[in-house]
Amino acid sequence: MTGTTGGPLTERAPAETSRPGRWLALAVLALAVLLVAVDATVLGLATPFLSEDLRPSGTQLLWIGDVYSFVIAGLLVSMGSLGDRIGRKKLLLTGAVAFGAVSVLNAYATSPEMMIAARALLGVAGATLMPSTLALIRNIFHDPKERSLAIGIWGAMASAGAAVGPVVGGFLLGHFWWGSVFLINLPVMAVLVLVGIKLLPESRDPSPGPWDLLSVVLSMTGVIAVVYAIKEGATHGLRWDVAAAAAVGVLALVWFVRRQLTLPSPLLDMRLFHHRGFSGAVLADLLTVLGLSGMVFFLSQFLQLVQGRSPLEAGLAELPAAIGAVTAGLLAGRAARRFSVRSVVTGGLAAIGVALAALVWLQSDTAYPVLGATLLVVGVGAGFSFTVTADVILSSVPKEQAGAASAVSETAYELGAALGIALLGSIVTGVYRDFTVPAGVPATAADEARESLGGAVESAAALPPDQGSDLLVSAQDAFVEGLRIASGVGAVVLLATAAAAWFLLRGQKLEEGYGG
Repeated sequence: MTGTTGGPLTERAPAETSRPGRWLALAVLALAVLLVAVDATVLGLATPFLSEDLRPSGTQLLWIGDVYSFVIAGLLVSMGSLGDRIGRKKLLLTGAVAFGAVSVLNAYATSPEMMIAARALLGVAGATLMPSTLALIRNIFHDPKERSLAIGIWGAMASAGAAVGPVVGGFLLGHFWWGSVFLINLPVMAVLVLVGIKLLPESRDPSPGPWDLLSVVLSMTGVIAVVYAIKEGATHGLRWDVAAAAAVGVLALVWFVRRQLTLPSPLLDMRLFHHRGFSGAVLADLLTVLGLSGMVFFLSQFLQLVQGRSPLEAGLAELPAAIGAVTAGLLAGRAARRFSVRSVVTGGLAAIGVALAALVWLQSDTAYPVLGATLLVVGVGAGFSFTVTADVILSSVPKEQAGAASAVSETAYELGAALGIALLGSIVTGVYRDFTVPAGVPATAADEARESLGGAVESAAALPPDQGSDLLVSAQDAFVEGLRIASGVGAVVLLATAAAAWFLLRGQKLEEGYGG
């Protein structure tokens, strides 16, 4: 490693750059990324149908949305380190089988509690996939320019999953029940496992040391407890259980860090954070996803339950974000070498911030061209920033620690998603629950309507037409107001992150190719 100046490590292994089949291997890894992205996206489209069938409370609905990210965030560091020890290919394929099996459990959940548990188990399986894919890219592609392109393709597939998920999910929801959106994981997993066995090379740390189980417990306990405290505190205020969870989480994380500094073979080498580029990229990812995730989670509900689009129409409406991200991701490495890492990352983050700020003027009847243009700018900004930060993180560490470094990157992403849904989602929910119920609406219908916008739609349908229409309009207006406020908060977070990235990534460069 190079210390704190931001300069990347340089590995020269020309003979390995011509490894045959590396691009086919990348295609297999891209399938895994596609799967996880599709799974995360279709849930937003399925939420209105799931709400009608399982009747979750507002809090349960948030848990269904974010428990997947909570569990992944808590386990990623442990799974990344495990992959370094037992083999990244072995962990990836094992996780793929588990992911497919648990998807069936999600599809046939019969209660909110069962759905939350199934999403948590899916998070356990998902935690094995993402760090393994990035770590394998680090070990398959030794030429820096090829690796930048591979990471761009990896990120583009994640964005493509965000596009394919709503479209495929919208088609399925138009013809089948909501559980079908989880069953699409099965054929993708089957291809991933069967082809991956043949094409993926195995890689691991040659001298990893033992896997410290106490560190595993501490990392998972710390992350989940802290996120739980933030989520519940934002939703219900400071209570004894929230304070207790926060205290337990902070103590566990402090113990985890201290233990890593004393172990001869730590689960996570804390010296990685001495590299300013590594730390800056991780922080940028976390705050960016935090600012974006609340908006993304509620946008599908806005398109369907406020603007009255079908699931397929809502999926197609979100395509500009994915198109922008795919295009920018493929160009990001070249742009960062031509201009600079900090210029590309800062510019991307600022673009997202400006786009979120534009949503402060969102109305129930906002025309689609305005929404489409906003989503396109968000996608372009995300494609540039996420691709370059992933490249910085991977090139800042020795390849033996690629799993741990990838896990830190993914932990930042998942933790940001969970916090974003918890904090920004709590803003939307808090504003929404205060909407004025029209006179004459029965108390039972009013209570159900205040639980969620999906509940308001269902309650309004059971009331006389005029009364139901008034209830629905009041609920929709409150939902849009909450979304506007959350978008404004997200814009502030993104613009502040852009400013921080400008300083933290100063002097950071991507490696040149062997001939460069």
